[in-house]
Amino acid sequence: MTVVVSKETHAGETRTALVPDHVAKLVAVGAHIEVEAGLGISCGHSDVDYTRAGATVRTERAAMLAAADVILQVRKPALAEVKSLRAGVVLVALLDPFQSPELISALAQQGVSAISLEMVPRSTRAQKMDVLSSQASLAGYAAVIAAAAETGKIFPMMMTPAGTIKPVKVFIIGAGVAGLQAIATAKRLGAKVEAFDTRPVVEEQVKSLGAKFVKIDVGETGQTEGGYARALTDEQLRLQREGMARVCAESDVVITAAQVFGRRAPVLLTSEMLDAMRPGSVVVDLAVESGGNVEGVVPDQTIERKGVRIVGTSSLPCRVPVHASQMFSSNVTALLTEFWDKESQTLMLNLDDDILKSCVVTHGGRIVNEKLASTP
Repeated sequence: MTVVVSKETHAGETRTALVPDHVAKLVAVGAHIEVEAGLGISCGHSDVDYTRAGATVRTERAAMLAAADVILQVRKPALAEVKSLRAGVVLVALLDPFQSPELISALAQQGVSAISLEMVPRSTRAQKMDVLSSQASLAGYAAVIAAAAETGKIFPMMMTPAGTIKPVKVFIIGAGVAGLQAIATAKRLGAKVEAFDTRPVVEEQVKSLGAKFVKIDVGETGQTEGGYARALTDEQLRLQREGMARVCAESDVVITAAQVFGRRAPVLLTSEMLDAMRPGSVVVDLAVESGGNVEGVVPDQTIERKGVRIVGTSSLPCRVPVHASQMFSSNVTALLTEFWDKESQTLMLNLDDDILKSCVVTHGGRIVNEKLASTP
């Protein structure tokens, strides 16, 4: 079975779906790996590294994709490339399925068996395949580093002959995987950290990392079975904004990481809240790719509003491509080996399996995922 790994075409994407260490693991179970020339340059791996691991390096992208049994990518393919894929090929990537209905329909019509990595369930068994969590953790880290680079202050308290420097105040909104890593990173740098989340269950996790949990009464909230925050009503969002306004005004850095799976990110920081922040403050919006938590945020730009710098960098894991690729590759390799049949040396897609039932979105010429099939 031929597993093809192609270079990413999305602007600014520095990650790769498979690194040489994991090429060797897949070759060991019987897979034939073909990679596009230059695949790993942006994350520190040469073509020679891939060859030594057992992969074949090729330059004919279209021919590779057309003959593949399995295709591994980080980002979703271009719509134009779908037409060249053969029926029955397995495509594994971050497909952004809820925002890409035309692509999902095209994959189904082409007969592609598409695995959307966003849809891997958050279960104990699937934890090693959870790309969203691994990449979110790196995004949380990178968000703090980006904020530190933008602010005119140092993070830790310092006692100097010139006087005492107070620690930077960091407020993190959304204590999921990205938010928790942002808390941990900001604390390591010496900041005074506060955090808020609509899910009361995460309060203990926030406190365990040394941060203060900001309590805002917005009524009944909770999380989905997959551990994601539930969407708030308009009234709950209003109460949340009111409660956060004071904390934002007192903070040097605000990092927003509030997302609702499969839906547009809620706007949490309004223009009025930004206006109340001190000049020199920095806001990093981790939800910019799903619409943004900050009013007026511009994707892939850092803008200034009355002295407040708003960072809208998309895909922050791309700032640490070596480890982002390593973790992504590990997740993908775990998925492939979990469903690899050693005797036939092929990938077996049993749609009765709980994991595959969740993440296989197209198969056999139709959309098979219930959530997508029911989406208007």
